[in-house]
Order: sequence, then structure tokens, then C-alpha cells
Amino acid sequence: MTQNAVPAPVDFAWSDEFLLGYGPMDRTHEEFVSCVRAVLDADDASIAAALAAFAEHAERHFGEEDAWMSETKFPPADCHVGEHAAVMKSVREVQGALSQGAPAALARDLANELVRWFPGHADYLDSALAHWMAKQQYGGKPVVLKRRLALGTAPGP
Repeated sequence: MTQNAVPAPVDFAWSDEFLLGYGPMDRTHEEFVSCVRAVLDADDASIAAALAAFAEHAERHFGEEDAWMSETKFPPADCHVGEHAAVMKSVREVQGALSQGAPAALARDLANELVRWFPGHADYLDSALAHWMAKQQYGGKPVVLKRRLALGTAPGP
């Protein structure tokens, strides 16, 4: 691979499939997807900056969720907080390796792992937290409507 070559794009974009029904979390998750996408799309010269932007986002994102769990005494918080810590450990390790001259592909590998990790984390751990937060604030579980549109087709009646 040449110095600025970027591998074929991974299919990772925000969609209704990621909606959990708790607005603050959904907005943060949309930003998460955008930040991961930026790492995947970065050329070698800008990948460290894209990873730094992702790290800044993830610190804020995970910190916010961790605070919600602590403040509301969310019962299964330990596992959730542990996953956040493991992701941040990996991000910091890759940042350190890049600063020591590791190839940009290492950051793309991390981004690809985040692409694989995020849907399961959101579906299981974050959805439970979203339901918990909605119940705390609104008195009930969120209702989530997800569009399922095929590309190139108009919505039905």
C-alpha cells in the first residue's frame, strides 16, 4: 500500500437502525459513527488527527453515559463502563503506536473493530441504558420508529 492509499470503504454510516429512542444518546451515537467514518476515510497524513478527534469524542461520549449510569444507579453499569474503558485503552494504545511511527493501517484496523463492536454494544448495553434513562426522565420506555427504505425506492402508502 502506498503512503496515502486508503483501503476500500467499509459500509458504516448513520441510519435509523442505530436509533434507541433517547435523544441525547442518539445524537451522540450519530457523532460516534461520523468520527469512526472520519478515521476510516482519512489518508495516512491525517489519520492521527482523525483518531485524536475520535478519542476526544469517545471520552466525552463514554463519560456522559458513565455519569448517567452513576447518577441514576443503573443496575448493570459495571459491564457497560468496562466496555467503555476497554475501548479507550485500545484507542490510547493505537495513538501511542502511531506517535512512535506505526503505520496508519493500525488506526484503520481499530476503526474497523469499532465498526464491528458498535452495533452489538448499542443493541444490548446502550439500548438498556436508553430505556432506563427514558423511564427516569419520562416515566416509560421510548418508542422507536425505524424507516426501512431500500435505496432507490419511494416509501409505500
